[in-house]
Formats: sequence, C-alpha cells, structure tokens
Amino acid sequence: MDLKAVRTFVAVADAGQFQEAAAVLAVTQQAVSKRIAALERDLGVRLFTRTARGAEPTLDGRAFLPHARALLLAEERAAASVRPGRRALRVDVIGPRVAPAVLLRGFHEAHPGVELDVVTLFDADTAVGAVQSGRVDATFRAVGMPGRPLPESLASARVLDEPLHLLTGPEHALADADSVTPAELAGHRIWMPSIVEGVEWAAYYASLAAEFGLTIDSAGPNFGSAAMLDRIARSPELATFMGEHPRLARPAGHDVRRIPLTGPTPVYPHSLIWDRANAHPALAALRAHLTGGSGAPRASGTWVPDWAVA
Repeated sequence: MDLKAVRTFVAVADAGQFQEAAAVLAVTQQAVSKRIAALERDLGVRLFTRTARGAEPTLDGRAFLPHARALLLAEERAAASVRPGRRALRVDVIGPRVAPAVLLRGFHEAHPGVELDVVTLFDADTAVGAVQSGRVDATFRAVGMPGRPLPESLASARVLDEPLHLLTGPEHALADADSVTPAELAGHRIWMPSIVEGVEWAAYYASLAAEFGLTIDSAGPNFGSAAMLDRIARSPELATFMGEHPRLARPAGHDVRRIPLTGPTPVYPHSLIWDRANAHPALAALRAHLTGGSGAPRASGTWVPDWAVA
C-alpha cells in the first residue's frame, strides 16, 4: 500500500477539503485527487463524498481512517528505530573478559546516557562482515592480519596497545624473575589452548614466535581461562601469556606469578573498526573517547608485528 496516498487520505479527512489538504502537504490539489483516486482503486471502495463544504469520508472511509492512522504511526516508529541516535550502538568486543570489553565498559561509564548492545563475535572475518552488512556498528580487532586487508568502505583506529605478561606457576624456573625478555623464553613451553587457526590472535602469536624463536603450544582442549590457570599453577614447565589490562591483572584464586615482558615489550594491537558511512552519533562519541586516551600506540621499547596498522 502506498503510504504517501494513505498520508494524503488522512490529511483530507482531517482538513475536510482537498485544497486545504494540498496546502498542508505542500502539493497541488490535482496531486491530492490523484493519490486519493489511486488509493480508492487499490482498496476497491470510495473513501470520500464530495459536499458543498468540501469532502466527507464515506462509511468505508470512516472504517479505514483509524487503520490509516495506525499505518502512519507504524511507519514513524519504524523510521525512528533506525534513525541515528535512536537505536542502541551495537559493538563487538570478541569476548566479555578481554581488554576491548573493558574499554567499552569505560566508555559506558563516561557516557551513561548512550544505550549499548554488546555482542561477542569469534573471528575477524565474521566481525568485519557484520560491520559491512550493518549488523554491528563497530568491532575491536587486530588490524593488518596477513591476507585480511580491510575493505575500503571500512576504517580503523588503533585504540590500545596492550602489553603482554608471562604467567607461571610458583615452581616454574622463571617464577621469581622480576621481568623477562622475549628472547629468554626460547626453550620454554608457552601453552595457549585458546589459539585457533585463522583467527587474528593466532596470527599475532605466530609472528611473536617467529620473531623471538618461541615455542607456543596450542594443543589440548580449551576449557576456559580458569582451567588453564589451574594447570599453569600446578606445572613446573608450562607458562602462558596474558594481557596487562588493569581490570584483568590479578587472576583471583590461582597461585600464579605474573611477570612483565621487557626488552622489548610485546603489545597486542587492539583497533576499532567501523563503516565510514555509519552516521550513528554514539559511534562518533565512542571513537573520540577511545582515541583520546593514552592506550595506543605505545612508545619505543615495544614490539608489534610488522603487519599491525598504526
């Protein structure tokens, strides 16, 4: 049904005259007549009776009028649901316990009036496709992953370079070190069962291992961070990497040692990705909040893969 004709019908019913309805709609009286005639053909009924005073709805017109108003209200609500600033900003954070989720929580605390819809998409291809299709407004990813260039319609900004720390149990050979260099980890078994081939953090750790001659073992089922830390705490041989982010800094309930990596410090490059054409005002506020911080990029003395986009 032509909603323009429905709107014209309601205007004529309210005004009682074709000419006055034409003035309200800023169209000609002839255009009003044509729209009403077309609507009457579609419905198969007459909607108005001409009178000396103008136009009066017929019985069919009176029956149709409340439904016509409901159609126009539904149209307005549908448009408002996607109008910039009226719907929640939908952002992918990879997982609820990683640094991007903490960054987004900081934005929410700074902008409590902005409604957020937080989702967790597993891999970069799915996340980038969701941004392209408009299913999400933004995602946090490591940008520049080999073989995965961003589509030209998308933009990115590096918003956090997160330093890595080494986690060991109390019996590990490096447990009492104040800090270690990546080169000193050569020969030690770094266990990371969360690595899955094809995801961007797999590319990051592959680059890290190649750069410093590390052995990163992803074998075994991934039962979550708590189970992994339990095993690390009991093992004199296994170690793992974890980000430095303050709210994730102390894995409670596990007897593990957190040791900074220095000389250089490997950092994980978190970037925000969005569609250049996305006009949601909350997206602009999120970008300003994230890029206005001091999280990225880090100064000299750090290491990122050569594919990471600054």
